[in-house]
Amino acid sequence: MIKIVGLGPGSKNSITIGVLESLKKADKIYLRTNKHPNVEYLKSIGLEFETFDYMYDNFNNFDEVYKSIAIELINKYKKYGNIIYAVPGHPLVAEKSVNILIELCKKEDIDIDILPAVSFIESIIERLKIDPINGLKIIDAFDIKNQVLDKRVGIIVTQLYNKLIASEVKLDLMNYYGDDEEIYFVRAAGVEGLESIRKIPLYELDRQEDIDYLTSIYIPKNNNLKDFNDLIKIMSTLRGENGCPWDREQTHKSLKQYLIEESYEVLDSIDEEDDEALVEELGDVLLQVVFHSQIGKENGFFNINDVVKSICDKMIERHPHVFGNVNADTTDKVLYNWDKIKKKQYGFNTYTDELNHIAKSFPALIRAYKVQKKAAKVGFDWDDVIFALDKVLEELYEVKNVYKEKNRAKILEEVGDLLFSCVNVARFLDINPELALNYTIDKFINRFEYIEKSALSKGVSIEDMTLEEMDNLWEKSKTIK
Repeated sequence: MIKIVGLGPGSKNSITIGVLESLKKADKIYLRTNKHPNVEYLKSIGLEFETFDYMYDNFNNFDEVYKSIAIELINKYKKYGNIIYAVPGHPLVAEKSVNILIELCKKEDIDIDILPAVSFIESIIERLKIDPINGLKIIDAFDIKNQVLDKRVGIIVTQLYNKLIASEVKLDLMNYYGDDEEIYFVRAAGVEGLESIRKIPLYELDRQEDIDYLTSIYIPKNNNLKDFNDLIKIMSTLRGENGCPWDREQTHKSLKQYLIEESYEVLDSIDEEDDEALVEELGDVLLQVVFHSQIGKENGFFNINDVVKSICDKMIERHPHVFGNVNADTTDKVLYNWDKIKKKQYGFNTYTDELNHIAKSFPALIRAYKVQKKAAKVGFDWDDVIFALDKVLEELYEVKNVYKEKNRAKILEEVGDLLFSCVNVARFLDINPELALNYTIDKFINRFEYIEKSALSKGVSIEDMTLEEMDNLWEKSKTIK
């Protein structure tokens, strides 16, 4: 049998009588490390043992160290029979080598016995007067990137062995908490003569000189911080019985215009390279997503979790070169796979199905661009831009031939053909027609502003100017940058 025992957080008083008696009776004792305050006490009562500290120098990371320790313990058991493996704290709290050993013993059909002990968690709870019933999350510093932080519960981060690890933990925490978030630096909790507990701002974490293998930190609850769950709760309140009348009246259809408007405001902030505005506008778009999700929840069809799951599943499915075994080392290969997966997902049987799938609510220039691009993939395209330009002239003459007629449907059709052919030219020249037209609109506004300011500087209202006067100023505005 392999008996696994805990040596407590560091005070000899925290070693249980059961553990102590087992150690005294054992012939073969193995310690994960001699870097523990109770090691000297074990020596003082005459116990002999071996440690695995040498393995920390033989491997590049802790995972390899812990796996090697577990394998070596199996070998020791096979050679000597009953052995004891002693670890700091509680064997089942933040002790990866024990977890690996348990799995190996299951495979090898080796009996194990675990003797509990006081863990460093109990010591921290006692020293900081924390009641875990109010919510407590324990995170291994090495696993913090895989954890979801939650300001609603207190968080203990352990295994801060050195300043490098502390620096990485600090950066991850600052992505959620503020730089000035007050945390508790806890070293050797409950160990007389070694204990140090103090409040520090988060940004100073990796500047502490006494960081070592006995270091943890505690981050209290923070009700002032706002996160995604708060946004969901706010929207639920606004739509609730005592909420806002306007918010309660909204439907998926009534909100359509706001999603479009907020999306365009995001584009404006990007064009203006205004990060502060971008944060605000992205928040407005996110609000729309949460708003629709809340309505979906109330109607009993879906909620925000379904929305998140849907996009997570889609991203994983559409990126088999990242999450699977498909090779796609260029953008072209990625896009090819994306289209292939999309066809399968939506059950497209023809290229026309793909064209019809392009959203009809897109601005017409964007929709035309996307339709043409899809058609071009199967070779339905001009060989050269010159033919596209000739098509523009042809469509222009057709507009000239019909614009004086009373057949509005025909005029509509020919003007549409002209615009469609202009989009084709833009696509050939690798110009986004939406951006090009917006550029021209901005240019028009700037030149018009010049005309109006020139008029006002002469004490003339723009409404009183002749077309010829305005046209002269228009031409002059072209020369001004």
